[in-house]
Amino acid sequence: MRMEAVNKSFSGVQVLHGVQIELYKGEVHALMGENGAGKSTLMKIMAGVHRPDSGTIHYMGKAVNWHNPMEARDRGISVIHQEISLSANLTIGENIFMGTTFPKNRLGLVHWPEIYEKAARILDSIGSNLNPRAYVSSLSIAEQQMVEIARALSFRSEVLIMDEPTASLTDKEIQKLFAIIDNLKRKGVAIVYISHRMDEIFRISDRYSVLRDGRWVASGPIGETNPDHLVKLMVGREIKDLFQRSIQPPDARVRRKPVLELDQVSDNRGVKGVSLKLYPGEIVGLAGLVGAGRTELVRCIFGVSRLAGGEIRIDGQPVRINNPTDAMKHGIAHVPESRKEQGLFPNLSVKENILMAQLHTYRKGGMLQVGRADADAEAYIRDLGVRAASKEQNVMGLSGGNQQKVVIARWLSIRPKVLLLDEPTRGVDIGAKTEIHKIISQLAEEGLAVLMISSELPEILGVSDRILVMHEGKIGAELSREAATQETIMHYATGERT
Repeated sequence: MRMEAVNKSFSGVQVLHGVQIELYKGEVHALMGENGAGKSTLMKIMAGVHRPDSGTIHYMGKAVNWHNPMEARDRGISVIHQEISLSANLTIGENIFMGTTFPKNRLGLVHWPEIYEKAARILDSIGSNLNPRAYVSSLSIAEQQMVEIARALSFRSEVLIMDEPTASLTDKEIQKLFAIIDNLKRKGVAIVYISHRMDEIFRISDRYSVLRDGRWVASGPIGETNPDHLVKLMVGREIKDLFQRSIQPPDARVRRKPVLELDQVSDNRGVKGVSLKLYPGEIVGLAGLVGAGRTELVRCIFGVSRLAGGEIRIDGQPVRINNPTDAMKHGIAHVPESRKEQGLFPNLSVKENILMAQLHTYRKGGMLQVGRADADAEAYIRDLGVRAASKEQNVMGLSGGNQQKVVIARWLSIRPKVLLLDEPTRGVDIGAKTEIHKIISQLAEEGLAVLMISSELPEILGVSDRILVMHEGKIGAELSREAATQETIMHYATGERT
């Protein structure tokens, strides 16, 4: 496939300016760029979701102009979306073959045994033992991602677009995916791979293209570049200029009292007798492998999950937190793991998403104080650097990094004492990641206590003042930033050290 001089505008705003890309059989082509650089728009044009305003697309040596995604898919272009797009009330098998003609039995009814048998074969081919008769609603995010991959592979693909396919996968599942990619390459499939994880890019890619601000910047063999060079191409500055939090003096928290204390907290599932202290003005990184209990722990603190044992104290006083409303009253805010599923109101504007947690405070005499609401929303947009056309723009029209800033702004509106962050930069490009790190650090300097989950060890090491490592529902280690290394954290995370 070759795309040349592609232009695209939405509502008068041009998002692609003469972009180009070439794909060859049996290669992995890394598409790089910050969120908002135009990667997703270009891929949607490639897959027939959008039509370009101008430019040309040549596929298999012929000029094409897709009219809809079905036409592109029938010609061999499949997409694995970053955002899960499965139907939760249907089975895995139904989701895998959705949009195709289901096989019929001799009575003219759907032949379900054949569907589930074919689904099982596809799942087995990617190393998954999921039951094709299970409902998607019963699956974890990582398992749903494997179903997305299976659905894309159910079509005979010539071009496969993978948008952040490993964002929710464990290390073991990522290795399975890489094996699938190697097999597809041998079959001659061209793969467009979008990821912000540099180690993945250099592990599986053959060539790269970089977009910045909707424009093509560079392309070339992956062996002729390095991470520092790619970052400079993407963000227009050197990697050494990116954020690193300054180290607090070792005794900085000794002079303060903890704002949050957990004493042997358990939930009878993923959390088993966790004790910790969180002090004002510090960022504590919570590391561990998928399934270690990190998300379950912050959900306990925020009242999403019920405590089965132990005690939570705020400013030294025991508190009962039965639900998120209780947590908010005690000054606890929670930015969840999944923006789309748990963090955003997708049909509402940027302003409405920011003010939602405190919307009741803008009512006086039964009337909404529109002027004050507008002013406060604009202040958060300005202070957090949210890039939006206006405060009235639908929040789903923002890039991932800007969506995450909106979620953070909502919780800052309740003026919390404790901020719980679950994977705050997942699926966010390196430029937006740096901006979010700066916001988190500034909040800590203003006295907020931050507990941050991240599966990216460089992020944990670069932002945290202290690091707690979880293993099988317990705190396996507490490390100072100076003493922590990626190797040390992994030793404790895997249980090799106790």
